[in-house]
Amino acid sequence: MKTADAVQIALVAAGAGLTVGLAGLLVAWLTRRWSIRWQLTLVAAVAVLTVFGGVLGIAWLMFLSGHDLQVITVVTSIAVVVAILVAFVIGSAMVRWSGAVQQQAREMALGGHQQPAESGPRELRSLSAELAETQRRLEEASAREARLEESRRELVSWVAHDLRTPLSGLRAMAEALEDGIAADPHRYHQRIRVEVERLARLVDDLFELSRIQAGALTLTPEPVLLGDLVSEALAGADPVARERRVRLGGQVEDGLEITADPASLSRVVSNLLMNAIRHTPADGTVEVHCRLAPGDVRSVDLSVSDGCGGLDPSDMERVFDLGWQGSSARTPTAPEGAGAQGAGFGLAIVKGLVDAHRGRVWVENLPAATGCRFHVRLPA
Repeated sequence: MKTADAVQIALVAAGAGLTVGLAGLLVAWLTRRWSIRWQLTLVAAVAVLTVFGGVLGIAWLMFLSGHDLQVITVVTSIAVVVAILVAFVIGSAMVRWSGAVQQQAREMALGGHQQPAESGPRELRSLSAELAETQRRLEEASAREARLEESRRELVSWVAHDLRTPLSGLRAMAEALEDGIAADPHRYHQRIRVEVERLARLVDDLFELSRIQAGALTLTPEPVLLGDLVSEALAGADPVARERRVRLGGQVEDGLEITADPASLSRVVSNLLMNAIRHTPADGTVEVHCRLAPGDVRSVDLSVSDGCGGLDPSDMERVFDLGWQGSSARTPTAPEGAGAQGAGFGLAIVKGLVDAHRGRVWVENLPAATGCRFHVRLPA
């Protein structure tokens, strides 16, 4: 083939392609809001019509016979029709598959549930799977929000009760002392001091929770010997344990030290101890153990075991929620003045403080449902 002929053929093919391409762009702009079915059909039509126009143009330049030109025309026309039909069918399938994903999104908005699409292109199946995963996460978030809202309502009720009870007692004792009808003024003064201390603890807990939830908790990390910290916590809890006839014990590995905020970590251990004592029946045992985490020498595992009789699965999920106090069967009545009941702040504070130390806290039942064990995992 001569160079001039090749250039002429290229110019004819380019002219046909440019003409069909510009016409296709114009039609695509005019139908830009139509279904993807027609968009795909248009793409296929532009491609085959470009070939069709180029072939016919070159056939005319070659002065083919009428018979040969008719053959070329028929063959290319059939190719055009087949290509457009195939594109239309694929476009229709795309519309059906995308409609299924739209229906899944619609059901998701209405709170329904659909399985991820198992047919269609990989991209649409991936999108459907992502929608299903998003729906699962939204359901979990909604469930958490419902639990938090329920905890808030219960919290208001419990705080009101815990404030009303000591305030009523304080008012009655103050009136008795004022009227001079108190049989034992010294005992009334002692009871007033106990109730005031109880109110002070409640206010301290509320203040601590507000700082944790507001993200305003400031930690001052420093080296802490866990043996000394646990010993101090056991000594502080011993009077309450003796009053409830609960034995305290445990073991801490020698020389175990971590970098943490001493006051916050002491409160974690104290809250766990008081919670364990509160839910352990008389003559029961509460134990504290502290060691390097098994299989991870960079972490420390502190555990507090009690004799509460185990936790229900539903309580396992809510045990660290704000205001959680456990079932009535698991909450023995505390002796007078022990301050054992509280408003359900202790474990919520524990979780907030442990999270602030980038640690983890969880609970598990002991074998034979004799009690439960709270674990605190902190970086060493």
